[in-house]
Amino acid sequence: MPKKKQPEEVKHKNNPNVLGLHADVVDQRITETLELNYMPYAMSVIVSRAIPEIDGFKPSHRKLLYTMYKMGLLNGARTKSANIVGQTMRLNPHGDAAIYDTMVRLSRGYGALLHPFVDSKGNFGKVYSRDMAWAASRYTEAKLAPICAELFRDIDSDTVDFVDNYDNTMKEPALLPTTFPNILVSANQGIAVGMASQLCGFNLGEVCDTTIAYLKNPGCTISETLLAPDFPTGGEVLYDPATIEEVYNTGRGGIRVRARWRYIKEENLIEIYEIPYTTTTEAIMDKVAELIKAGKIKEIADMRDETDLSGLKLTIDLKRGVDPDKLMQKLFKSTTLLDTMSCNFNVLIAGMPKVMGVRELLDEWCAWRTESVKRRVFFVLNKRKEKLHLLKGLKRILLDIDKAIQIIRETEAEADVVPNLMIGFGIDEVQAEYVAEIKLRNINREYILKRTQETDALSEEIEDLEDILARPSRVKKIIVGELEEVKKKYAEPRKTGIVYDFEETAEVEEDAADEYPVTIFLSRHGYFKKITPQSLRMSGEQKYKEDDGLSQSFETTSNAEVMFFTDRAQVYKTRLGEFGDTKASVLGDFLPAKLGMDEGENVVYMVLPGDYRGYMLFFFENGKCAKVELSAYQTTSNRRRLTGAYSDKSPLRTAMFLAEDAEIAVYSNEPRCLVVNTALLGVKSTRSTQGVALLTLKKNKTLDYACTLEASGITNLARYRGRSIPATGALLKADDSEEKQMSILE
Repeated sequence: MPKKKQPEEVKHKNNPNVLGLHADVVDQRITETLELNYMPYAMSVIVSRAIPEIDGFKPSHRKLLYTMYKMGLLNGARTKSANIVGQTMRLNPHGDAAIYDTMVRLSRGYGALLHPFVDSKGNFGKVYSRDMAWAASRYTEAKLAPICAELFRDIDSDTVDFVDNYDNTMKEPALLPTTFPNILVSANQGIAVGMASQLCGFNLGEVCDTTIAYLKNPGCTISETLLAPDFPTGGEVLYDPATIEEVYNTGRGGIRVRARWRYIKEENLIEIYEIPYTTTTEAIMDKVAELIKAGKIKEIADMRDETDLSGLKLTIDLKRGVDPDKLMQKLFKSTTLLDTMSCNFNVLIAGMPKVMGVRELLDEWCAWRTESVKRRVFFVLNKRKEKLHLLKGLKRILLDIDKAIQIIRETEAEADVVPNLMIGFGIDEVQAEYVAEIKLRNINREYILKRTQETDALSEEIEDLEDILARPSRVKKIIVGELEEVKKKYAEPRKTGIVYDFEETAEVEEDAADEYPVTIFLSRHGYFKKITPQSLRMSGEQKYKEDDGLSQSFETTSNAEVMFFTDRAQVYKTRLGEFGDTKASVLGDFLPAKLGMDEGENVVYMVLPGDYRGYMLFFFENGKCAKVELSAYQTTSNRRRLTGAYSDKSPLRTAMFLAEDAEIAVYSNEPRCLVVNTALLGVKSTRSTQGVALLTLKKNKTLDYACTLEASGITNLARYRGRSIPATGALLKADDSEEKQMSILE
């Protein structure tokens, strides 16, 4: 029997995606979506994953180390890393790959920490190598390093809180009771949502000395005992007192670190054997190769990576007659052989992220450690009191052991033994239970006398423990004693040297004698030329693509700094030395490709910053104008790209540089024109400011472009001049629009 055809509306009644039918759409405010969905995720990343706490660990580190501790790997033999990873998944739900990556970073083989917590065996990669992969967890072995004894000391004595794991099947410590400020010893970095954390490591001995000095005198000078950061990859810290104090006081700043090298005269080569913590051997090799290919470094015959089991070594073969010191100064300037370690001491305190200086961190750690010691003392005190209480009951029985035996023998029911002992000797239930459990062989008088003699020693110990709790000075003394013990057992000499007297490599000029005048040209489509005066005189007409033309040109010198603003609110900074001299008859360098811009990104304006005086004006389609000091784009490091160069809230119509305030003409597409002095525009402190309202626009009208008064061609200035902003301007007359200039973006 043929199946009856269902009506269309019945056939698709449960499928809202069929054409012609629509599911119910529920409106939801974006603020509610962010609050209900995004904010919990962001807080989870901040609190539970990316930011370290006062013990110096992130949750992933703590879960791994605690699992290894419970596996008996502190004193036991190594086990396969895969076993550790599997056990850790009971606490860490983020998968085996993430757990193993955490173990690698904590391992001795990887070398990312001054004092590794994992004693590893096998290939764990190297922190100074970008491409060296570590072996899989089934091949490597690990156990806890001896220093981990200081992480777990008295962890079973109620020194820290324990919380449920993710599925509520077991307990894990909320923090580890470290006996030294691990937060300052172990380097740590993490990227959360809307914030990040980057802590550099310090020498363990210096940290212990500084903490002891702080406990004795909170007003002590930190830099007297905490000399400078210490990095496991060695190198040399270029000591700048102002920078060090800034990092110590605010928790933010940059520490410059330089590679260590030696010159082998017999073989005419340079060996680099320690590099900054923030770079890798591959990054250095790639950059040197790039410089050699570009012809900027001509002194090197060959460079190779000779790193082996004995340690890191980059070898540079020199050409004959090369000065190794001058070459290294060039390399320090142009590569990451001299790099900056950025510091951002962002730490979770009571579940809240806070950026703190070294003194604040010490204050928080000392307060937390004091509480841990008090909890341990209180725990021991209660145990001693319980034992004393039991012994006092035993002492009562000493008066008449035979009576105790008689009571037990004459008691018919087992459940009545404890109550009868309580009645017979006037002791409580706990004491009676303890007496009833004494073995038959231990009811002799000698045993009981020895046990009861402990009461005096216990009483003295209890009195001493109560005195510790009552006197903060004694708690401090305990902490100081533990720090001294840690320093004695685990402190090592500094790995990173400190250079107090050094030359500023940034001031070393390359080929200063080759500086010569040039003229630069930028086309509307982003083609760039650098032409010498001699070549310019000999050449004919400038060559451009059919639909292209000149946008800007300047006379300057061959190595001057240049900035290119793009339509993606970014600015690219470089020097003209990066570009080769060319001729007018060629198209020139295509800047998006030359500078490595994002796909579809285009240059809109070129500036020669010079000494960074003057202002940048940004005119937006919505009628606003932002006035930003050019110095806002000045950087101490050789950064090639700066994001957030201007606001992206409204499309940019014109960018303009002015050395000083001047009159400008601003046009709308109505068309109207407004002439104002830039002195009316307030200078903004941030590059990404939206600026101030300049042109009052009618509905569906936009700001078209802006130019200097000289380039406007306006003859009747009084008609268009505005005395205040925002203003609408005046309708443009035909005789004032003959010299109308094109927008920078057109």
